[in-house]
Amino acid sequence: MRTATTIEASGRNWPETVEFVVEAEKLGLDICWVAEAWGSDAPSPLGYLAARTDRLRLGSGIIQLGTRTPTAIAQAAITLSNISGGRFALGLGASGPQVIEGLHGVPFGKPLARMRETTQIVRALVAGGKLNHSGAEFRIPLPGGDAVPMRLSIRAEHEIPVYFAALSPGMLRLTGEIADGWLGTSFVPEGAGDAYFAHLDAGLAASGRARAELDICQGAEVAFASDEDALRDMVAGRKSELAFSLGGMGSASTNYYNGAYGRQGWAEVAAQVRERWQAGDRDGAAGLVTDEMVLGTTLIGTPDMVARRLRVWQEAGVDTVRLYPAGETLADRLTTLGRAIDLVRDLDRAGSIPG
Repeated sequence: MRTATTIEASGRNWPETVEFVVEAEKLGLDICWVAEAWGSDAPSPLGYLAARTDRLRLGSGIIQLGTRTPTAIAQAAITLSNISGGRFALGLGASGPQVIEGLHGVPFGKPLARMRETTQIVRALVAGGKLNHSGAEFRIPLPGGDAVPMRLSIRAEHEIPVYFAALSPGMLRLTGEIADGWLGTSFVPEGAGDAYFAHLDAGLAASGRARAELDICQGAEVAFASDEDALRDMVAGRKSELAFSLGGMGSASTNYYNGAYGRQGWAEVAAQVRERWQAGDRDGAAGLVTDEMVLGTTLIGTPDMVARRLRVWQEAGVDTVRLYPAGETLADRLTTLGRAIDLVRDLDRAGSIPG
């Protein structure tokens, strides 16, 4: 099982973030994803990190559809792949109507069609041919004028794997059908069969592929508790964060995180949390979140608990575990990350499932 993490660029904390990534590479981390939500972009810090690292794979986690044309996404992907010596992976995500419409002023529209066509266009440009695409969402060249099909003047020197961030059944099926990897979250291995893998496998079957051809990359916070009392405090402290995901993410009509938890056995409580949150009762929403919900989707516990949980994730089919290390300081976060990487290495050495 491979190891990864996700960072987001911040002007105030950027030097510390860079140090974290550089040190994480020394610890043996396999890949670093750079997030793009409603703060920093992803390609800019990825270019900087490509110059500061040597071995670490780098990925956009994710570039949001609707914020750039497919050609602009392809240009960024090829540039980052070339300057990093082939260490770049392109992560794409639909985001949601609040960010796409509320911040960028672009219709959220048909995310499945946009994802499919964006991927087709990116891959066509990476292949080096002239672009001539006629779809429901994009028509390039734009008809009715004098434009003719063009190719990029920059050529891709390496393959560029494409990962989709997906939570909804439709996007999961599309991921299995055409993507190289799945960037998932809100993952409960015990409930992932019906909630996630059934849809991924349907997409894989539609394209004649096997599960082994799709990198299953799942993320969770990792934190080590010294004893049961410390663990109780850790879990209690995460309930407000989970309540925000269930109640505050997305728009009034669309919350993919809430839906994901609902499909994994917590439909009633997830709906109640969202109702409380939308009504302004943030404390009440957090109070509805159970210990099991926190522990089920994180890697929080004593070292033995975390090791056992990692084995469960591996046996459920996770190929790459994306670690969000807890800690008050940079040193604390690196210590946590190092311990988690060691546990994954121990798991692979034990030969449970080849990583």
